[in-house]
Parts: sequence; structure tokens; C-alpha cells
Amino acid sequence: MKEFAPAKINLFLDVIRKREDGYHDLGTVFQTIDAGDTVTATPREDGTINLTYNKPQEYPVESDLVYKAAVALRVKAGNPLLGADIYLEKVMPLGAGLGGGSADAAATLRLLNRLWELHLSPTELERIGARLGADVPFLVRGGTAFAEGIGEQLTFIDPLDLPAGEVLLIATPHDAVPTKDAYAGVPKSGPDRWEAYKTAWACGTDAERSFGYSLLDSGSFFNAFEVSVFPKHPLVASLKDKILDLGARVALMSGSGASVFGIFADRSSAEAAAVALEPYTRYLVLTKFWHN
Repeated sequence: MKEFAPAKINLFLDVIRKREDGYHDLGTVFQTIDAGDTVTATPREDGTINLTYNKPQEYPVESDLVYKAAVALRVKAGNPLLGADIYLEKVMPLGAGLGGGSADAAATLRLLNRLWELHLSPTELERIGARLGADVPFLVRGGTAFAEGIGEQLTFIDPLDLPAGEVLLIATPHDAVPTKDAYAGVPKSGPDRWEAYKTAWACGTDAERSFGYSLLDSGSFFNAFEVSVFPKHPLVASLKDKILDLGARVALMSGSGASVFGIFADRSSAEAAAVALEPYTRYLVLTKFWHN
């Protein structure tokens, strides 16, 4: 069996406050994209979970979220003899702010739920995913969602599509942003900007919401982490400037970086931008929004 693992971008991301437990409350809009890794699995009946890759990874298998997801699902099933040979076709870059590892974990939960015939609901899979990472519950289902808390409090909305003809460009520079770099010095905005954003969306007409105007208008995109990341990672800041200079109607860093996305009015301008950006990137794709 095979399962696609769509990555995500953040259309809006604000840091509201630092909590007493050391985590931060966020307000963000998640959107899955039609780019990602692929997970394949065949069953075993000896309890072994074997994970291999299309190319060597720089970390132990046991620390991979795919492996952890398989173990967590087996524990939920209560059957230690459940096993699988899992193959991860890894395409998405590490340290990119695209949720690649979380997407892989979510895809593994969906895949093994079918392979092992567990018949767990999406909600049950999301609960398991929440113990693996803040982005995993959203990526179990995908589409478009408002997320709060550390990203685990989800409100799914009608999935967004880009307006006809528009193309999404995702670019990752030759850099990676450690999470601590992003959180160090990021302004804590309080709830006002996030609440105003949600109110503006909710007050739109049904037609506007269904087409996503209030979420996809150029003035609505925001990422608080740009303030803390750009001074320490000039390659990320430069990449955003290049994407705008090449004609994107909007460009924004995704998550805590390092990837930047741009939305172009048509494929020809997006393709021309991709050619110009290739020397500056370690990952580059032209794609669209993804939802079931």
C-alpha cells in the first residue's frame, strides 16, 4: 500500500504569548500543498517495524517520526505482533518549515490504519498524532484549518483553492532555521492581531469565504517569525525579496523557515521565476493547494 504525504505552508502565523510550560501559543492558518513525500508499506506478522529510505538520512531510524508513528499506532491497537516494512520516498527538505516530517508521520498513521485494518477514525488518528508533534493532527486530515495553542487546536474550514490560473512556488534556500533561532527574539503580539484576522474572515460574504478572498488577499499574509529569522538568516530574507522582484503577488516565509512561498498570476511567470531562483535554492517546486 502507498500513501501520499502532502506538506503544508502557513498562510498566516502569529505568536501570541509564551506559556508557563515554555511553549508558545500561536494563531496560524495551515494549508496543505500538492507536494510531499510518499510512504509505502507491506505487512509483517512478527512485530518488526522496518523503515528504509530512498536516500540515507542523517538521523537514527528510531528517531524518525514515521517509525514513532508506527509504534504509537501499534500500541493503540494493542497487538505487539503487528509489523510492517515501511519505505519512505523522501523529497521534502529538512529544516524547511513545510512540516515534511509531520506529514510523513500523518501519512504513516493513515496508511497503517488501512494496512492493519484497524478502522480507527480520523479523530482517533489525530489524537495519536498530537503526541508526535503539533503539526501532525492537522496533517492527518489536511486541507485548510485555523490552528491555535501550539497548533493542535484545529478548526477546519472549507478547503481553499488558488484562483484560476495562479501557481504556487515553494523555494528553500541553502540554509536551515533551527527552531530556537525562530523563537529567540520573536515578538509576542498578544491576541489582538489573530482575533482581528479571524473576525475579518468570518465577516466576509459566503462567496468570499468559499473562494478564499479574505484569506488569499495579498494584504492578509503574515508571519511573525520573519522578524526574528531574517536578521540571522539573510539567505531566507533575500529569497523572499527575489520572489517578489520576480513578479509574485505575495511572498511569505512558511512556518519557522527556511522555505518561502510565492503566488504567481500564471504558470509562465512562475516558471520563469523558478529558472531564475534555481541557483539560490536546495528545493524548488511549482505546485498548488491540496485537499481531499
